[in-house]
Amino acid sequence: MNSKIAEPPGTPADTQPRRLRWLALAVLVLAVLLVGIDATVLGLAAPFLSEDLRPSSTQLLWIGDVYSFVIAGLLVSMGSLGDRIGRKKLLLTGSVAFGAISVLTAYAHSSEAMILWRALMGVAGATLMPSTLALIRNLFHDPRERSLAVGIWGAMTAAGTAVGPVVGGFLLEHYWWGSVFLINLPVMAVLVVVGIKLLPESKNPAPGPWDLPSVGLSMVGIIAVVYAVKEGAAYGFRWDVAVAAVAGLTALWGFVRRQLRLPHPLLDMRLFAHRGFTGAVLADLLTILGLSGLVFFLSQFLQMVQSRSPFEAGLAELPAALGSVTAGLLAGWAARRTSVRAAVSGGLAAVGLALGACVWLQATTGYLLLGSVLLVVGIGAGLAFTVTADVILSSVPKEQAGAASAVSETAYELGAALGIALLGSVVTGVYRSFTTPPGVPEATAEQARHSLGEAVETAHHVPGAAGERLLTAAQDTFTEGLRLGAGVGAAILLAASVLAWYLLKGQRLGEIPEEE
Repeated sequence: MNSKIAEPPGTPADTQPRRLRWLALAVLVLAVLLVGIDATVLGLAAPFLSEDLRPSSTQLLWIGDVYSFVIAGLLVSMGSLGDRIGRKKLLLTGSVAFGAISVLTAYAHSSEAMILWRALMGVAGATLMPSTLALIRNLFHDPRERSLAVGIWGAMTAAGTAVGPVVGGFLLEHYWWGSVFLINLPVMAVLVVVGIKLLPESKNPAPGPWDLPSVGLSMVGIIAVVYAVKEGAAYGFRWDVAVAAVAGLTALWGFVRRQLRLPHPLLDMRLFAHRGFTGAVLADLLTILGLSGLVFFLSQFLQMVQSRSPFEAGLAELPAALGSVTAGLLAGWAARRTSVRAAVSGGLAAVGLALGACVWLQATTGYLLLGSVLLVVGIGAGLAFTVTADVILSSVPKEQAGAASAVSETAYELGAALGIALLGSVVTGVYRSFTTPPGVPEATAEQARHSLGEAVETAHHVPGAAGERLLTAAQDTFTEGLRLGAGVGAAILLAASVLAWYLLKGQRLGEIPEEE
């Protein structure tokens, strides 16, 4: 049974005027632009957060990844909810909530408050991405048009990562750190006001009830597993890590069993019987897992190791976003001229090799190498992510577009959370190991080991050459940790490239299963 899209009277879903489809897409990409901006400004703001809120290194990691934890735990539930109550309704409601919580985040008065507001922002953010992709699936029925629409969607996600650091850097140089979250408000306002008039509604006409036990199992399982990975990587085996791991895996096992028994599951597990769907989801998860640790710490490296201003650091990161935008727009053409697996595997291999080049990174590394690495990373990631998004959307009936989109975004966010947890713990683990320089009290060095931002602040209060030695030791050890994290990320990306080559064999864009 085909889902219906609410339109003007007498206008069938499949014959909606072409102009209205593309105007609706323009509104949808505002939502992903919003999420892209929010994901990148935090990295730039981290040094200012460290100075003002004085978080520990663990709290700083939680501020960075609690958003991804919560959004990953709720995406499947929210995607399924959108299929039931209407994707437009969920998107606009979530946008209003996202904007309101952005204001609270901007005025957070402590590390604990910051973590709480970022978590609630994740709840609102979980409504945005699945809704946009699902609406695209229902707006564009022609495979070539849909490929271009998905390419534009991916390009705007990358554009958000480009706009975020530049605008965020400008704001950080002229205002306080909370201003970077307030830039969400004008984008959200345009999205809601225009979206009410322009976006068509769509949902599954016979979805069945929204299963709350499945919602709980999904969220508990994902958050508990990611917590166990994060804490285990940072501090080794502890009883709370073991409890979280067992609880999370048990909850996920219960979630899968429940979905297989329910007549109207929250997530139809039969989607994973399609090898192309499974391959695309795994490629997304491993790619962002390998990338996220580097991305999260790169802004800190540019500012606190290479002494760039926030605005200069934002400009320095532009090649990645520009490469991703260009590759996203050309991804459908490239996949048809070669093959899906060549496009995805080639993109992932390029990212892996670029990350591999970072194992030679030094505090004095020139921008020519850094800019080239970021450009290749952007091109490879833009190519791979856009093609896998198209494969995921075209592998399912449109009634299940919300759930399938949510699986795609869950893989992305779960990869981000795991990447920051694993690779972030590698970087911070190496960083905490730096030797106390001569002339620096051990208590002072211990304080500097909390985070690189803390080291910069502490070194300013240590007189003479001892302060310089403390700062140099912290910067060199942080760079060493970044090199190791980049090497691990490169290995993950190259493994993902091989896996995608195998799982995406024979996959073509526009393969849509028969619908009843």
